[in-house]
Amino acid sequence: MRLGVVSNVVHYDSGDGLHAYGPYARELDIWADLFDEVTIFGPCRNTRPPGDSVPFTRRNITIVPQKERGGDSLKDKLSLILAVPGMIRDLMRGMATVDAVHVRCPGNLGLLGVVLARFVARKRIAKYAGQWTHYPGEQLTIRLQRWLLGSRWWGAPVTVYGQWDHQPPHVIPFFTSLMDADHMGRARLAIERRESSPELRIVYLGRLTASKNVDVLFRAMRSVIAQGLRVRCTVVGEGPERQSLEHLATELSLAKNVRFTGGVPHEEISSILEDADVLVLVSETEGWPKAIAEAMAFGLVCIGSDRGLIPQMLGEGRGIVVTPRDADALAKELGRIARDPERCRGMRERAATWAQQYSLEGLREALRRLLNERWGTRIPPVDRAVRSIAGNQ
Repeated sequence: MRLGVVSNVVHYDSGDGLHAYGPYARELDIWADLFDEVTIFGPCRNTRPPGDSVPFTRRNITIVPQKERGGDSLKDKLSLILAVPGMIRDLMRGMATVDAVHVRCPGNLGLLGVVLARFVARKRIAKYAGQWTHYPGEQLTIRLQRWLLGSRWWGAPVTVYGQWDHQPPHVIPFFTSLMDADHMGRARLAIERRESSPELRIVYLGRLTASKNVDVLFRAMRSVIAQGLRVRCTVVGEGPERQSLEHLATELSLAKNVRFTGGVPHEEISSILEDADVLVLVSETEGWPKAIAEAMAFGLVCIGSDRGLIPQMLGEGRGIVVTPRDADALAKELGRIARDPERCRGMRERAATWAQQYSLEGLREALRRLLNERWGTRIPPVDRAVRSIAGNQ
């Protein structure tokens, strides 16, 4: 069976294979284990991939490049409107060549994919990777995608992050992972070997964008240091805010306390987590933040925002939540941990136990069962090993 994937994620083809953002690429590898062919309909750049990208490892994955459209300026929006007829034509042609369609939302291509797949694909499934609840500043097009997918009109499964009130039967809680069984074993070993440190070791993992509020973390750190506590932070990731964040760290006299690594291979991320105490991710909005899930598996204390699925992930004593832009509240929590690290021992244990139940192997089998149940197919179990991002560097 041939699967078509409509995706807004940017792909990269520099001559040595197709690459994309690590968590997304590993998830599509899982889908490729369940189908004879997987064809991606998404934007593709013929340039060197950034540091947070990894190669697809399944040979049955190909891409039919789609025009890359979008942006915040008026010119960008007009360009998108003018490009819509051509985008519809290209997607319709692509969908006619496959047996089933998987639409990934939110995104401009995702919105078109939802509308078109409803009429041309009998076997279809969508994934909504964003926050499945309204949040301040939410764009109208994003709200429209969520409304369409949640309606009876869509008439097919939708996987979302978390369980929410009044969720229709076709909207199904689902969780992804970066970690295979071997990687989970490394996380357990890291917990056993973790030693106390004279300073609080903080890590941030993710894109460096304004909505991630890394600047709030820096301001909270300055407050904690002013109390005479020792703190350092490793910032892992790339994005448009990197330069301004580097300047802010200097302005706040944190240049010696903050290290920017840029995008790094997942194997190196594992090493960073092994040498950290706390992960901070206080974004304005989040779906299923894999950085938090992985840090929990490694036994870190995780501090997240009180948005989206994060309160569910860190609930029941598994972590700490704060309001996204409240630097004082974040500083208060960091100060408590720095003064008495042992008070978080139970929190670390509960977080690790919860997070280690989600693996790449489990995701693949859950998808197989879901498709067979909802589509009436007979996709057989897959015996081949799953390799995490760490295993492909």
